[in-house]
Amino acid sequence: MPILVILVIVSFSLYIFYKVRSFMAKGPAESHWITAKGRMALGSFVGIFGVNQLFLMPNTTAYIVSAIFIIVGVLCLYTGFKAYKFHLPHAAAEVEAYKKG
Repeated sequence: MPILVILVIVSFSLYIFYKVRSFMAKGPAESHWITAKGRMALGSFVGIFGVNQLFLMPNTTAYIVSAIFIIVGVLCLYTGFKAYKFHLPHAAAEVEAYKKG
């Protein structure tokens, strides 16, 4: 399905973008916050890739591998979202501290 291929490309591009951007962050909290966003993009990449494989090769092996990819992708999305929520106030406070002084 072409929409899944587009989503795979976009999510992988976002992962690369956030990975590079985390190296350019000014502080550790901001870096962790951006890394969490990258982890969510990586999770969506792996999960959508697994769903795409279900449509490409409909056999038992592909179903098992796709299920593993989808589970790993959902777990990455979940942990990335939890880390994002945790680091957001710390990163905002860090950015405000950099603006003040």
